Amino acid sequence: MSKIIRVGSRESKLAVIQSEMVMQAIHAADPSIKTELVTMKTTGDKILDRTLDQVGGKGLFVKELDRALLAGEVDLTVHSMKDLPTQLNPALPVVAVSGRETPYDVLVLPEGCENWDQTKPVGCASARRAIQLKALYPGITVRSVRGNIQTRLKKLDSGEYGALVLAQAGLHRLGLDHRIHRVFTPEEIIPSACQGILAVQAWEGFDTTCLSKFHDADAWTCAQAERAFIRTLDGGCSSPVAAFARLTDCDTLTLTGLYVSEDRSCMRTETIVCPRADSVQCAVQLALRLKNGG
Repeated sequence: MSKIIRVGSRESKLAVIQSEMVMQAIHAADPSIKTELVTMKTTGDKILDRTLDQVGGKGLFVKELDRALLAGEVDLTVHSMKDLPTQLNPALPVVAVSGRETPYDVLVLPEGCENWDQTKPVGCASARRAIQLKALYPGITVRSVRGNIQTRLKKLDSGEYGALVLAQAGLHRLGLDHRIHRVFTPEEIIPSACQGILAVQAWEGFDTTCLSKFHDADAWTCAQAERAFIRTLDGGCSSPVAAFARLTDCDTLTLTGLYVSEDRSCMRTETIVCPRADSVQCAVQLALRLKNGG
């Protein structure tokens, strides 16, 4: 009898595509395993008229999926890793991560537009993007925008916004690269921690053999360093802190961190190079150094 693995996912088009990537990897590892997609709408998907920090933070995107996993209704759940809270339920560990898709933020203009109308607000979903964007373009107005990518693009194309800032990875996975007007370098806008990485959660003790063709050790190293940085600064959805790690060779990691004071009056960034084996410890030290002023 074939084994069936039920994969829990948010119901958005992007979330389904990302979950299907995991399911395809499972089939590649063991063709005898059948997979079943179980989609659900999370609280974070339902409440779109307020910013995340007003309604409970990033945990709202995983609450229902965690409940389904704990109840045994699904066997795995798939998330954009940047949406995971920094503190996870130890009974539901991350058991695999994907290779990293392009991690950068991009500027998107209304359909058919070649020039950015800066008299209209720019739609951003995070304080991290907003504060860095304002540093690049001091005269612009930034306004919160919520919803899945298609919803945000409809608001943009209807004239509500002059531009949006979105994650390049999501647009690429949706086949919407043609909507990208420009890509921001990490020197311009430091990406969200773990942007471009998918995370698979399961209950403790789950046999991860079926994920052997999905898990990427390099992405895991970068993700652990980035999450250690933002966890040290208690960075949530309302916080503009950011971290971006790159492996410059097999044994060396480069980490750039962003710290912004609570009153938003002070913004500091710093880049360090450290041994891969010490990356989490070095990320914590960098976070504390930036917080304490150097």
